Amino acid sequence: MQALKFWCKSRKSISLKHFFKILAAIAVEAGATSVVVILIVVVAAIVVVIVIVVVVVIVKVVVVLVVVLVVVVLVVVVVVAVVVVVVVVVVVVVVVVVVVVVVVVVVVVIVVELVV
Repeated sequence: MQALKFWCKSRKSISLKHFFKILAAIAVEAGATSVVVILIVVVAAIVVVIVIVVVVVIVKVVVVLVVVLVVVVLVVVVVVAVVVVVVVVVVVVVVVVVVVVVVVVVVVVIVVELVV
């Protein structure tokens, strides 16, 4: 057991193979029979597979949500940009029309004053 503890402390990461070996060694050290050791390792393997599947599903869902969020943000940005461009164009057109009307009115007033 001491060698097992030293081995665990000396390693930065652990593979699944070593994890199951350590699990079996702990069960044997605790006095379990070979059938119990096999059951413990099988149950641990099932739990590890379930955890991996759940993590993969969660990661996929998060990735899909992030993609959807990015698409929504891009659509909102595009819509806002289009609205801003339309508003600017409308304002420019209105200003040009007002300036043209004012110039025409001033010209008409000047012509009428000169004629009369």
